Order: sequence, then C-alpha cells, then structure tokens
Amino acid sequence: MERQSDYNRLAVDELNQLARQWEDRYEAYKNRNLKLDMSRGKPCPEQLDLSADMLTILQPGDSIQAADGSDCRNYGGLDGIPEAKELFAQMLGVSRNEVIIGGNSSLNMMHDTISRAMLHGVYGSQSPWGKKEAVKFLCPSPGYDRHFAICELFNIEMIAVDMLQDGPDMDAVERLVREDDSIKGIWCVPKYSNPDGITYADETVDRLAGMTAKARDFRIIWDDAYTVHHVSDNHDQLKNIFAACKAAGNPHRVFMYSSTSKITLPGSGVAVMATSEENLQTIRKQIAVQTIGPDKINQLRHVRFLKNMDQIRLHMDKQAAIINPKFELVLNKLESELGGKNIASWNKPNGGYFISLNTLDGCAKEVVHLAAQAGVTLTPAGATFPYGNDPRDRNIRIAPTFPSISELETAIDVFCLCVELVSIKKILARELHK
Repeated sequence: MERQSDYNRLAVDELNQLARQWEDRYEAYKNRNLKLDMSRGKPCPEQLDLSADMLTILQPGDSIQAADGSDCRNYGGLDGIPEAKELFAQMLGVSRNEVIIGGNSSLNMMHDTISRAMLHGVYGSQSPWGKKEAVKFLCPSPGYDRHFAICELFNIEMIAVDMLQDGPDMDAVERLVREDDSIKGIWCVPKYSNPDGITYADETVDRLAGMTAKARDFRIIWDDAYTVHHVSDNHDQLKNIFAACKAAGNPHRVFMYSSTSKITLPGSGVAVMATSEENLQTIRKQIAVQTIGPDKINQLRHVRFLKNMDQIRLHMDKQAAIINPKFELVLNKLESELGGKNIASWNKPNGGYFISLNTLDGCAKEVVHLAAQAGVTLTPAGATFPYGNDPRDRNIRIAPTFPSISELETAIDVFCLCVELVSIKKILARELHK
C-alpha cells in the first residue's frame, strides 16, 4: 500500500497489518530505555551560551550608575532604571512612560496583576474584582497552561474560546463581553501564540481594542512573550495594540507583558509590563508596599549586553540559527511520517517555541501515554485548555528547542509512531461499531 494512503480508507485487514508492524517498532523503542523530554519550551544550552558574556559584562571598577545617576547597588528605582525602560519600550512599541521593569519573570508580573485586581480592582474599577459573586476570564484555546493556572488559583471561571487562524473567535469574544459584566479579561499570546504559533490579524487587534465590554474595567492581558522570536525568514507582523486601544477610545484596556527569558537567560532575565500611565500610577502605589525595587544590576547588565534594537535583532538571529533546524526537522518528520494519512494536522509557525498538532478526536491522551511508556515526555494532553480539559482530546504541544538534534529526531520518530498506532486503533474501533 502507498505510505501516504489515507488511513480512513484502508480495509480492516490492511489496518491490522499496519498495527502489527507499528507495534513491533514500538516495542523496539521501549527496549531502548529512552529518556527524552519535549514537555516544555526551554532554550537549549547552545542558546544560553549566546549570552555568556553578560555574566562578565560588569567588572570591578566599572560604573554601575544608571542613566539618571542612581547607584544600581542600592535601594530605589521602584519601576526600573531609565535605560531599561527605554530599550524595552522600543521592543514593545510603547512610550518609556508606559513601562515598568520587573524581576526575572513576566509570569510573576501577570500573577501579581491578577492578584492586585482581585484584592483592589484596577484603575477605573468600582470595587475589587474579588468582591463580585463571580469573576470570569476568556481563554483562547488551545492556549498557555500557566495562564489558566493563575485563573484556577484565584477561582476565576474560565470560558474557552476557539483559536482560529487569525486569532481568537472574535464573534464569540464580542458577544460574551458585551453581555456579561462578570467577564473581566481575556488572555492573549498575540504573536506566535502558545502553542499554535498564530499571530493575530490586524482586524482581530482592532476588534479587541474597540469592542464594547459590559465590564467597564475589562482588561486584555497581552502576553507578548515571542515578540522578537522568529524561527524563519518570514517574520510575522503584529499590529500595535496600544495604538489600537487609544484610537478606539479605550486607552486603559491593555496590560502588556514580555521578558528576556528566551532572549538571554530564563532564570536571570528581565521582565517588563506596559500599560497606560493612569494604570501605572495605580500599580506603582500598590507595588510600593510590596517591594523597594527590583534587581537593578541585572537590568543594567542586560542593557549593556543587548544595547539597542539592532543588537537584539542580531542576537535573535543567532538564536534562530540554532532552533530553526529543529523546527524544520520536526515539520519534515511530521510530513514524511504522517502527511497524507488523514490522522493528524499541524501548524507551521514562523516563530515562537512550539508546534501544535491535532490528532483524530479522542486520541491525544493515549498518544502522550504511549510516548511516555517509550521514554518520550510530552506536555500533558489537555494542558492547552482550561481545567486541563480538551473537549475533543486531540491537541498536543510539541516543544522542539531543548533536545539535541539527534535526541529530537528519535523523539519525533517515537511520537509519530505513537500517533499512527493510536489512530489505527481508533479507526478499527470505529469500523467495528459500524
């Protein structure tokens, strides 16, 4: 039979023959005692080595004064040093007056934003969010599991909204926020989304910025984590949400976040939050009770290492040169092993850290389980949906960056084999019940 034959059109005896063939290969992999991990979007050691000079860029005797003359070793600088604000404002396309520089984690900043909103509300709130009988968030899905975990922690009800090829299903989003004032926000990874690698279309950005929300203190949580993280020569362009919100008369609607976690060193990066000056005035009063200031020395060494946007682009070109072959390997393997069989579909992103694959309905959990039994760890099936519940049990997030090329090749071979095995069994079960 043709290797690229549609499995849904094969006869039962052909499917059984294939199943026996794939099961023999699967057992051979199990006997190798593999330990391969594609569960998280982590930079590999070669990517981290690109930032090694940052560890020695501040030497004894060097000036450690910020641009405003303040001593970065001492207390103060609640919202970041001026040169860090300037650099990251350029990266995000906002004014330096609309930026707060934080610690090493944008996730930390997002968590704290939601926590403060629940306790105190946001600028323009009539009362804290947590005083409402119910608080809800829209969650474009598949999406980022750690966003969903924040909602679960604060008992915020999550409403899944389908991700389309141009971003969230805006017909559903507009209807929901127009009708329900307990919907206080929406999570967005707008560029090279996690996990689909989708970049929101201009129209989607405009509709988010201008839509009518029944909750007057509705907020867009704009997690621009992959704003400079390209893996091909085709760079997606994302419309500026700040400009769109201002033009629509909703200048306070968006909270934007990013970090250098996948630019320099994930454990020792710099996070940034951007929003309107009025929002920032409210936030500064609140965080002044929480901290006297972030790690300004780390901010200083990042600015001296990254320097300007031209240098950031050059640095990210080096990152892309390392990870692009890994993305190409995965995509080529998926096409050669699964293409034409009508058992899986996947995205081909121009950037970000993930490849999102959809199996036949009802197969994802079993694929992940089989892969784990053969020594390949994947993100848990369902993790890309609120409450860990993929209603169609089909989405699997592939994270190609951390393994070596040879490890990745083996891991993808095992993964594709598991997809084939589970798919054949699913089709056979369907035929049996006809």
